[in-house]
Amino acid sequence: MGIIPKIAWRNIQRHRGKSLVIGIILFLGALIMTIGNGVISGMEKGLRENIMNRFTGQIVIVSSNQVEDNVIFTPMGKDVEVITGYDKIKKVLEGRDYIDRFMPAAKGLTLILNENGDLGYSLVLGVRFEDYQKMFLHNVQLVEGAYLKNDDRGILISSGNRTRIFDEQGFWLVPRGRGVNEKNLPPEELKRRDSLDVRESLVLMGGSMENTSRDLKVDVKGIVRYEYLDEFWKNFSIMDIESFREAFQYVTASDSLVKISSEKQKILESDNLDNLFGDTLVEKAVTTGKRYDITGLIGKKVVQKRLDVDSGAYSLVFVKLKDAGRIGKSLEDLNAKLKAAGAEARAVSWKAAVGQLADMAMIMRGVATGFVLLIFFVAIIIIMNTLSMAALERVSEIGMMRAVGAQKSFIAKMFFAETAMISFIFGGAGILAGIGAVHLLDLLNITTDNHVLVLLFGGNVFRPGLDFIDILIGIVELVTVTAIATVYPLKVARGITPLDAIMRD
Repeated sequence: MGIIPKIAWRNIQRHRGKSLVIGIILFLGALIMTIGNGVISGMEKGLRENIMNRFTGQIVIVSSNQVEDNVIFTPMGKDVEVITGYDKIKKVLEGRDYIDRFMPAAKGLTLILNENGDLGYSLVLGVRFEDYQKMFLHNVQLVEGAYLKNDDRGILISSGNRTRIFDEQGFWLVPRGRGVNEKNLPPEELKRRDSLDVRESLVLMGGSMENTSRDLKVDVKGIVRYEYLDEFWKNFSIMDIESFREAFQYVTASDSLVKISSEKQKILESDNLDNLFGDTLVEKAVTTGKRYDITGLIGKKVVQKRLDVDSGAYSLVFVKLKDAGRIGKSLEDLNAKLKAAGAEARAVSWKAAVGQLADMAMIMRGVATGFVLLIFFVAIIIIMNTLSMAALERVSEIGMMRAVGAQKSFIAKMFFAETAMISFIFGGAGILAGIGAVHLLDLLNITTDNHVLVLLFGGNVFRPGLDFIDILIGIVELVTVTAIATVYPLKVARGITPLDAIMRD
């Protein structure tokens, strides 16, 4: 051990009281900063797990005609523009090695029709459900009934939507053929069980502002909830993509199988609609005695060919990346490739796609980060003041050292070595205690239903966590606090002269 560390260690022992005060401040500062880093890290991981991995992916592709990036929680249920030419988009996505997986979907606001006159609503996702579950880690959990299969027709009603529909429209939805599960009934309705209006299907109409929607009766296949962030996703029910397209009058996969000959196409495009029912056609039917099906003029479905669901229309494409940390570069490359391919689409980040939800999450993250920074600066000020007072109380000691030949640089190194040792011992202990506290908080399995805390936690369960990078950041913060806090005290100590020591005595 060199002379400076020896003297520094001796001085720490001689001034145990002051050293202990500085050490406790460093311990508490390191402890709180470590816990704060664990909360922030847990929140980021929670948001990544619960939004990106379980609902949107890292990137969402929308139509190039879509003005606003917020396509998930659109204001007032505003329409999301339909994507045309999905085949081009699919080809681009399949050619990118940084993409893990992707899936198309449709999203819209449906109106719930009721013969009693009460009009309801529900946000709906149109998907191939089995593909959706694989994409988003089986985030949809079954409450009653059964899941949809890829080729099924029907709708999965979220439990949140079922409760709201019952409150607003007065009927209770159950999966077809399953009956009422009394365990899931509101307690006050058990007494009126016999008079309860129970329904197994809904009549939906796409809530398009373009007035091109139609009403569609759809069976309830199951009642579901979302495993993570259900409080935010509960307004989304899920239906098969073909039923969604019919309700919103999108091009369906069935439509894409209709083939019309060039001759019939000319007739259909003719301004003279009488050509469809002209004398020649009638005379031919009479004279030949043949029975004509007028639909033959329009075309027929090729029933031998399996429906290609991707040939219909979508409004969103969810994209997951292999490396969630390269969203920016991936967005830049994807948009360039989509433009080069002539695809009428553009890529946006998940934060832009979920709009206000991401803004709220970032605000909460900012609050947590701000709290850590506040502790950071408070620790600097307190340590700085304590060290400065310690230096002034040691004027005689430092002055005598100067009198026997110690240079200012020697005094500064000695003083810094003392602070570094205290910081290493107490600050290191604070970081270790912080790691233990974060681990303990994780084991406590703290849950919440509060909307604000759900965003702060990154989910319904408080899952703070620290990895190697987070611990390294804590060490850097401790070193930074120590270095900044000693700047002024070192200046004070360097300024002490032998004359100051004589005057003090």
